[in-house]
This record gives sequence, structure tokens and C-alpha cells, in this order.
Amino acid sequence: MMVRTGVYPGTFDPITLGHMDIIRRGAKLVDRLVIGVTTNASKSPMFSLPERLAMVQREVAQIEGDVQVVSFDSLLMDFAEREGARVIVRGLRAVADFEYEYQMAGMNQQINPRIETVFLMADVSLQPIASRLVKEIALYGGPIGRFVTPMVAEEVAARVETLGRKGS
Repeated sequence: MMVRTGVYPGTFDPITLGHMDIIRRGAKLVDRLVIGVTTNASKSPMFSLPERLAMVQREVAQIEGDVQVVSFDSLLMDFAEREGARVIVRGLRAVADFEYEYQMAGMNQQINPRIETVFLMADVSLQPIASRLVKEIALYGGPIGRFVTPMVAEEVAARVETLGRKGS
């Protein structure tokens, strides 16, 4: 029997409750879900790649199913092909996400038509959460406990402390 593998890519800087929702739900759609933690030249990460890998591995450890966490630094479709994936899982929060993700799915289909993109709508209570906003709130001393797990909140707070909080 062929194993249905899906890939859920992202920078996860930091991993949020919205990411966790998509991972939990995506893991139910495939036999094996690979969380691809990547770098993004257009973003300046708060956490290094090894730190993000460790954070994501810890946070997904209790999710049922075959969920693996790996890093990649290549075209998404090349990474998906290497992992044997036939599905890319993407989360959508708002119309703006859809426009970007729709364009990316179209480009990815042109690169490799054997791999489908599946969109999962974020849970309504988690739709406004974005890693970028979590970091910004934390940098200004705001509470982020409603957007990330307690361990991630501690890691973000510690990093903000070393970076020096804005507005101080």
C-alpha cells in the first residue's frame, strides 16, 4: 500500500496555535505529514533554523499520526518531491492569504503537476494569528499567551529580553 505523504511548509518563527491547528487537521488527511521548516530570505527571523526546528519538533510531539519535522532550503516542489509528497497543505486565514496562496499553488502546479495543493481554513478563533504579529506584540511588551503555547511564549519572551524590548 502506498503511503500518502503531505508537506506543510513554513518558517514557523515562532510556531503559533494557528499552525498547530493546521498541523493537527492536516495530519488526519495523510498517512505521513512532513513539516518543512524553511528559511525565507525576505523575512528576518527571530529564531535560528535549529531553534525553530527544535521548537516545532517539541510542539508537534503529541500530535497523533506520523508527523515529521525537517528543514529545507530549496524550491518547495523539489522538497515535496524528495519527501515523496503528493499534497502540499496550506492554511488560509483571510482573503489576502487566498490571493497569495492561489498564485503560489498555480506556479507550483506549473513546476510539478503531480503534486496538489490543499487549503485548510484556519479555525475562526485562530484566523487573526500570524507569527509576524506575535513577534511585534512581544517586542512591544504585549501579551502573546493567547496565540502560542506557554513554552513558545517563554522562548519568545526570553528572546525579546536579549534583543531589548522596543519602547523601553
